[in-house]
Amino acid sequence: MSREIKGIHVFAMFAVGFSIIIGVNLTLATQAIRTFPGLETKNSYVASQSFDARRAAQLALGWDVKAGYADGILRLEIKDAHGPVDPSLIDATLGRATNVSQDQTPAFRFDGEAHLAAADLAPGNWNLRMKAIARDGTVFEQRVPFLVAE
Repeated sequence: MSREIKGIHVFAMFAVGFSIIIGVNLTLATQAIRTFPGLETKNSYVASQSFDARRAAQLALGWDVKAGYADGILRLEIKDAHGPVDPSLIDATLGRATNVSQDQTPAFRFDGEAHLAAADLAPGNWNLRMKAIARDGTVFEQRVPFLVAE
């Protein structure tokens, strides 16, 4: 014996279905906003005024930067035309691209070839947002993405 589907039943199915969709979308949007600040700089206009000069000075250093991870060690290689570079200061934030909850500040030590820091990283994509100061005082800023294999 089958029941007859009436207009109120169809309306209820649509209302429940769309309520689920809207609820999931609101949850995902809330989580996205809560976990990703989206702010690179406080005043982009002011930052843009000196961008070209800072970029030219940074490019003049001729640094090639690479990051990698293996066996619990984060490896940051900074090289120029003469070989490995040991800047006077490295300030870095290590984290995921999409949230700040896993951000950490690695404590690098230079071994003559690369800068090394202990880190416990889960598999996936990571970003090292670094700021280094060259021996001549030039500020070098770069985001260095790398992949931690499973």
